[in-house]
Amino acid sequence: MTQYPRSIQPAIEQALYKGKVIVIYGARQVGKTTLIRALQEKYPANTLYLNCDEPDIRSSLSDRTSTELRRLLGSKTLILIDEAQRVKNIGLTLKLLVDNFPQIQVVATGSSSFDLSNDISEPLTGRKIEFHLYPLSVGELLTQNTPLEMQRSLEYHLRFGMYPGVVLSDDPTETLLEITRSYLYKDVLEFQSVKNPDLLRRLLQALALQVGSEVSYNELGTMLGIDKVTVARYLSLLEQGYVIFHLPPYSRNLRKELGKQRKVYFYDLGVRNALINNFNPLELRQDVGMLWENFFVSERLKAVHNQRRRPNLYFWRTYDGKEIDYLEEEGGQLTGFECKWGSEKWRVPETFTSAYPGSQIHLVNRLNVLDYL
Repeated sequence: MTQYPRSIQPAIEQALYKGKVIVIYGARQVGKTTLIRALQEKYPANTLYLNCDEPDIRSSLSDRTSTELRRLLGSKTLILIDEAQRVKNIGLTLKLLVDNFPQIQVVATGSSSFDLSNDISEPLTGRKIEFHLYPLSVGELLTQNTPLEMQRSLEYHLRFGMYPGVVLSDDPTETLLEITRSYLYKDVLEFQSVKNPDLLRRLLQALALQVGSEVSYNELGTMLGIDKVTVARYLSLLEQGYVIFHLPPYSRNLRKELGKQRKVYFYDLGVRNALINNFNPLELRQDVGMLWENFFVSERLKAVHNQRRRPNLYFWRTYDGKEIDYLEEEGGQLTGFECKWGSEKWRVPETFTSAYPGSQIHLVNRLNVLDYL
């Protein structure tokens, strides 16, 4: 079975033994276990792998003294703690390890940011280096495929997404339906006392039909019969669970620019399509433009994060309909992208060029997309 090397692995290896806990966040099924198993294979003599899905492992790491932890770890110096969020008071355990055993390197994974980071943020202030693992990226697929093969597979990925298990599956539809049934809300339901999975699903289905459009909390609340505060809370939990992310509007307060609403995207299009149960070929779909915009925005986000860059991300739109789908602001420079699946012509709005001279704006279609990922 083909294994795709993950882009963040070299950066993780460079961060080893720098006196910090390394924390890898990401959704379930994106390959966190495979990634740290790859570390274990590279340093087999020094490594101890601890799977916190095992009750006895959880118990051995929970509320222990430094002496007890030393006994558990033995002579190993690279400690891999998988699904660390399942350990009670894991932040305090990790703090004990980093403070008392400077010769030891701990790498911990967590299936969502909200349950693990809330537990470790305060104990590990100044003691951790964070990485985020996403579904496979175009750059990672290109390590095993030629650009021509990648171009030919674009439609497949617009339909089935980039989860490792899906890319490698003989039945991508069933694999995606299993991910959405069994994993998508699991952390939200377990750790945040959200008792209504049907409401979460309906909210996500509504978002799936609004990709690329501005999202209104009031409209979503009216549609679902809940208040906008509850909508905002659920959206925040789904963002922390790596299901969706949002872009705010870019504005320097020109009178015609949008100032408040946001656009919501899915980290993975396969999940988005599973939620609305539509895996049809593109020629049978009405949402190709929506899919293409989500694909490029999510892939560009993965690319910049895998490069350890942190630009500010936006979209730009005026009340009279002028728009640029995606903007990055980094070092005072604006770089923008307008997404078109076909070969439609498009011109940068004069409103934008006059307001933000010197910006670099690109039209992205299926023929040139690899140049930007």
